Amino acid sequence: MILIQFLKNTVYEVFRGGKLYWSWLGMLMAIVVVGVWHYIHQLQGGLVATGMSDQVSWGFYISNFAFLVGIAASAVLLVIPAYIFHSKDIKQVVMLGEGMAVAALVMALLFVIVDLGRPDRIWHMIPLLGSFNFPISLLAWDIVVLGGYLLLNLAIPFYVHYSQYKGREPNLRAYFPFVVLGMFWAISIHTVTAFLFSANPARPFWHIALLAPRFIASAFVSGPALIIIMLQIIRRMTRYPVNQRIINTTALIMAVAMHINLFFIGTELFTDFYSEGEHAVSIRYLYFGLGGFAALRPWILAALLLNVIAVIILTIHPLRRNTVTLNIACVFAFVGIWLEKGMGLVVPGFIPTPLGEIFEYTPTITEIAISLGIWAVGFLIFTLLAKTTILTELG
Repeated sequence: MILIQFLKNTVYEVFRGGKLYWSWLGMLMAIVVVGVWHYIHQLQGGLVATGMSDQVSWGFYISNFAFLVGIAASAVLLVIPAYIFHSKDIKQVVMLGEGMAVAALVMALLFVIVDLGRPDRIWHMIPLLGSFNFPISLLAWDIVVLGGYLLLNLAIPFYVHYSQYKGREPNLRAYFPFVVLGMFWAISIHTVTAFLFSANPARPFWHIALLAPRFIASAFVSGPALIIIMLQIIRRMTRYPVNQRIINTTALIMAVAMHINLFFIGTELFTDFYSEGEHAVSIRYLYFGLGGFAALRPWILAALLLNVIAVIILTIHPLRRNTVTLNIACVFAFVGIWLEKGMGLVVPGFIPTPLGEIFEYTPTITEIAISLGIWAVGFLIFTLLAKTTILTELG
């Protein structure tokens, strides 16, 4: 069968390459092995191996989860101009964006799994086997949107590549409805993730209506930053054509989104500090410390500094068009959003506790090693998917 031959040829090609390619895969696999070893240690000893506690029950893992859902959602920034505005340049790289979304979603789901003390009990949420509690549970909604978006980003590229493998042009009418569905689904995955936080009235730091728009705005910064760097590496390392106009357009979108994101942060700071009350105690702890405790203050100040530098570079046209300064802005924005959206959002929601207790959180070596292992899995998945796309598009 042609399908079997297609799958066999794909597996053969993605595991064929030179020394540099295999060195890259070998390094990623080594990081994965270290992460697995630490995860086995965590399973044996329990979550006590992490810095989390009864007071701070979400930490480094959920911080990465929230960030990566935004990376997955940002793939829509390539899909919309490619299919709605029929941009031929962007349509050449849209499948790479789909691959990035798949890798980000897999990483996000893995971070949820390692955050569970008893991952073997996850079967309780499987429909028909356990109590899925849909549509009452927001967690069930999150599983639906993440699982559905993952399937869409797997199915569409598979159909396109399989059609090209058979030597025929993919029928746009056949898969365009799913493309449109994926556009709305991309926004939904980050909106529902924001609702998971904002639906907690006992955590005033999260219980704000602005959280979902802020999630979307920050996703449209970190995602394009990664896309720009990814496209430059692919253009340099392969024969795959990446037009500079794609990078310029993506950088402009990133600049606008960064301004919006910083505006949202400013409105939150004004609201909380102008008429400061008990609801603002978590944000005061985050930015200024509380009762002599200020473990998260360096994280959020570093995030603001990196984001401000990035937005200055992106706003000035000659700097945004310069490859070196653009890459600096992308790295600063990516790290800044990761700090702001992760440790600067997830952890301070638990500090202080509803009883007023201050219990600080710092990730342990175990958490860092497991997290690096999951990121390595994501880079490994994207590498294999990107090579499949490149080989197929190049014929």
